[in-house]
Amino acid sequence: MRVGVLSLQGAFREHLAVLDSLGVATRKVTRPEHLENIDSIILPGGESSAMVRIAATTELFPVLGEKISAGLPVFGTCAGLILLADRLTDASLDGFDRLGGLDVTVARNAYGRQRESFCAPVQVTGLDGAFDATFIRAPQILDLGTGVEVLSKYAAVPVLVRQGNIWGGSFHPELGSDMRIHEEFLHSLGATV
Repeated sequence: MRVGVLSLQGAFREHLAVLDSLGVATRKVTRPEHLENIDSIILPGGESSAMVRIAATTELFPVLGEKISAGLPVFGTCAGLILLADRLTDASLDGFDRLGGLDVTVARNAYGRQRESFCAPVQVTGLDGAFDATFIRAPQILDLGTGVEVLSKYAAVPVLVRQGNIWGGSFHPELGSDMRIHEEFLHSLGATV
């Protein structure tokens, strides 16, 4: 199995390090041709407005969006969730290609500014014990479509969801030493790690 990691900006290095420690082959994805021969892709946290602007110069998102629509498994964390959300509450990314495919409404930076970032334990379906979730200028999931399964909540609000092969999280599971959420995503694809 080879997992692509969108590597335009943000926490892509941290996701690559987690996957490497799990023994998974990876590929940095910055151009459409990097999507060939990958079995899934992770969209990291970072600055979603920077990501859409950088991607616009490469035509990456239209090609990636088609692959996701055709069934390519994807896991978007923080800014990656914003890129996957079918609906946003603001117009800050209007005029740029996003990916969509996840039937949720998301508010960008809903948990506050950088200085209001925090860690909190959350319970995640399929995991024994709490997972320490890191929220950094995190988006909030406000509304779910009928096919979206909630895997975790924080303060009664969904923070990790799944719709078929599309996963989205408000927090950064790549920060810290707990790799269980990456493992769960990979197990959902049939990988053994």
